[in-house]
Amino acid sequence: MNLAMKAPPTASWQIWRDRRGRPSPLRIAAFALLLFPLAKALVDADTILHGARPLNDLIHRAGFWTLVFLGVTLAVTPFRRIARYGSLTDVRRMLGVGTFCYIAAHLTLFVADQHFDFGKVVHEISHRWYLIIGGTAWLALATLAATSTDGMVRRLGALRWRRLHQVVYAIAPLALIHYFQQTKADVTVPVFAASLFLWLIAHRLLVWWQGVSELSTLSLLALTVAVSIVTFIGEAVGIGIAFHVSPLRVLDVAFDFDAGIRPGWQVLAAGLGVVVIDFVRARWNNRTTIAVTAE
Repeated sequence: MNLAMKAPPTASWQIWRDRRGRPSPLRIAAFALLLFPLAKALVDADTILHGARPLNDLIHRAGFWTLVFLGVTLAVTPFRRIARYGSLTDVRRMLGVGTFCYIAAHLTLFVADQHFDFGKVVHEISHRWYLIIGGTAWLALATLAATSTDGMVRRLGALRWRRLHQVVYAIAPLALIHYFQQTKADVTVPVFAASLFLWLIAHRLLVWWQGVSELSTLSLLALTVAVSIVTFIGEAVGIGIAFHVSPLRVLDVAFDFDAGIRPGWQVLAAGLGVVVIDFVRARWNNRTTIAVTAE
């Protein structure tokens, strides 16, 4: 007879607890991260309220953080491998649902900005390309959020559920296009965001192409350098087309650090940080394995 006491089931709203019902520092950290934009908005409340268009400010904030958390959610898979920290997958669902909450807030604030005139809202979304793209991303994220429960996994079956949730790879480009279209002048942040998403998608493609579960440190370095080069070229071509100048002139500015650090350098720095993490974790794991074997 098994006398071991089973852990009480965790209520669905107790997102800070793991499946065993115990408080999870990782879940608490993820929850705090999701609440950070709300805290920042409260800190900036005076600036927001005295701005020209407070609701418009909140709309853009919610949209920006939707993109951020979408990127963070996509980063879970590669970073659990790079950092050798498999527990990261435990917060992927929370981050995904949190991403939908922010895009839902983005839409709700837009409706409020239209004075809850739903006829006007429907007309705007169906007649403006950037809103059609944003609305499509919203519907796709809503579908993923609605099917994120264990019950839906069982109902759909693991394979169909996994294929459905691969739609996130189409949502990311839509969100980026929507973000670019909302940016009026300086595209530094959108280009940087697009480059990070490119790195995350390229990492998955490289893993698939090499048929491995983890990329080597050298492969990560090559990936980082390649994405950085693509970022420099892409930004130069984009700005060149938009402002009718030679892309070579734009590339020259990339080395003028007094004018600001271009996204290509930012992506390179972020990628090299990942390479260092992978290098350190790989050597640490090797030492641990050797030590255990020696014992």
